[in-house]
Amino acid sequence: MNQSVPFEDVDPLALDPALGEALSREGAEWAVERVREAGVVALSAEAQAHGRRAERNEPRLLTHDRFGERIDQVELDPSWYWLLDGAVARGIHALPWSDPQPGAHVARAALELMWTQANAGVMCPISMTYSAVPALRVDPAIAAEWEPRLAAGALSGMAMTEKQGGSDVRANITRAEPVGDGWFELHGHKWFCSYPPCTIFLVLAQAPAGLSCFVVERGAGMEFQRLKDKLGTRSLPSSEVEFHGAAARLLGEEGRGVATIIEMVTHTRLDCVIGSAASMRRGVSEAIWHARHRSAFGALLVDQPAMVNVLADLALESEAATATALRLARAYDSGDTAFRRFATAIAKYWICKRATPHAAEALECLGGNGYVEESPMPRLLRDAPLNGIWEGSGNVIALDVLRALAREPDGLSAFRAECELARGGNAVLDDHLDALPVELSPWNARRAVEELALAFQASLLVRYAPSYVSDAFCHARLGGGGRVFGTLPSGVDGTAIVTRALRGDS
Repeated sequence: MNQSVPFEDVDPLALDPALGEALSREGAEWAVERVREAGVVALSAEAQAHGRRAERNEPRLLTHDRFGERIDQVELDPSWYWLLDGAVARGIHALPWSDPQPGAHVARAALELMWTQANAGVMCPISMTYSAVPALRVDPAIAAEWEPRLAAGALSGMAMTEKQGGSDVRANITRAEPVGDGWFELHGHKWFCSYPPCTIFLVLAQAPAGLSCFVVERGAGMEFQRLKDKLGTRSLPSSEVEFHGAAARLLGEEGRGVATIIEMVTHTRLDCVIGSAASMRRGVSEAIWHARHRSAFGALLVDQPAMVNVLADLALESEAATATALRLARAYDSGDTAFRRFATAIAKYWICKRATPHAAEALECLGGNGYVEESPMPRLLRDAPLNGIWEGSGNVIALDVLRALAREPDGLSAFRAECELARGGNAVLDDHLDALPVELSPWNARRAVEELALAFQASLLVRYAPSYVSDAFCHARLGGGGRVFGTLPSGVDGTAIVTRALRGDS
């Protein structure tokens, strides 16, 4: 009595007009039915059961067989492979490379946004495989060998950070000893290596000429020491690895490892944005769904003003994240390098920061029903911080924006020009744009990136969303709104925002 029903066996694209509009607007209307199919499967009761099972039956590292021989295998639940194979079958690991038509990055972003809602952990190897290709193309011979294999389903991982350096990858001490013809042997330890069953890995190591990037095929000399016991994405085996003479091929110029791998990093940062947008979308969907099926104090939750304020605020954040993710993906289709480099760092910082409080507030909308492990909300909350940490935590990303200004001064101009396209559509946004740029210094880096990110998001909503959405966002995010979700000002049409956020359900 008076209980909700699972948010399963729905058509999530039909429920999300903002995503459908963005698909068409950003050049991937041809992929609508592909995205719809992926969403229907990802939100099916079957896929959700696989997601829960893969999370519950955590991976196990088998370092030796029963005869004492080193095997370095990871034992994974069959549900993990169901989810992984589903992502590969839908091309999320390689679509822009295997089918490079206009809008391919946008289509892939929407597919990823859908499939992440089945299980976020499985998207790590999918993202790394997608992101490895631009780095591999530094060497046409290596790319010619590996691109077809990756497109066919082989997976690529990466191993950059070490225990003494973390984000400071130039502090790496793993050694690469030359053996001739562009081949090296690696010796050292990596603090994080995902995902151990990958076929190849991109690895940073110190060569005679300095920090360099290498392609390592999984095999002899690569020994996995343990799997990480993580806060979230527990279905995903993340590991520590030691290299004992592992064969490695130099990728790019010796001594320029960071410059070589940066394209992989940039593309994985895009996926951090998409993954966080997916988290927000699932969170607000679950919250609204619950509120439409649960009564308290004589009325449905969704009809009570205080709850409508919270739900509408969560919906604004989700729609802004979706619009940002797909616009950013279009920059990867169009090759707009200056804008892409700058906007990716800004969006990665801000949207990933917003995912965790968004998940917490969405969970609270379900009350105790959201706090129990049978609900998807605890997993959503545990998984949310990962994208804020992966490929650069908050300070690293904020400072990277400053570095991007120095290296690519056209980036800020391109970014501001994008935001200026909304000039005249909302007075609050116009005032915000007039105040840019804010002080860009290490001390104020986070505040500066936040203001730039909000300008970008607001400009997209002013240009493309209904006025009741864009006006609410501008007043709440740029006009001195409250400090938590659910503090939208009076006059906001919260019911319209909530109806748009989850349209057509019953």
